[in-house]
Amino acid sequence: MHDSGKILAGLVVFGALVTFPVWYHAAWGGPLVKPRLPADLAEKECIAPTAYMREHHMELLNSWRAQVVRDGHRSWTGENGRQWRASLTKTCLRCHANKADFCDTCHSSAGVKPVCFDCHVDPKGKN
Repeated sequence: MHDSGKILAGLVVFGALVTFPVWYHAAWGGPLVKPRLPADLAEKECIAPTAYMREHHMELLNSWRAQVVRDGHRSWTGENGRQWRASLTKTCLRCHANKADFCDTCHSSAGVKPVCFDCHVDPKGKN
């Protein structure tokens, strides 16, 4: 067991490398910016609860895309039983129309680059 020091040093280095993202974010990462909606919304309620939408909106949009494009089903039923049109532009962007203030703020903070507006028109006319 003459190599126990080397093994221990290797485990320490490995542990530091594996946990580096956590330490880096704790030291230099900022808080996630949560966008605010304007008070004069077209709808008084969202299609799903806020916590769910923050966590799962891309999964929902991807499932909508599959159901509309592949299956031709254009409606979606929310958990409260209300029917919604499965459409980014005709449902979501009615309230979330300011891409720069809503979408880009949160996506930039989270460090993700969605491809929604590669196909969809930016609500303010810029793509």
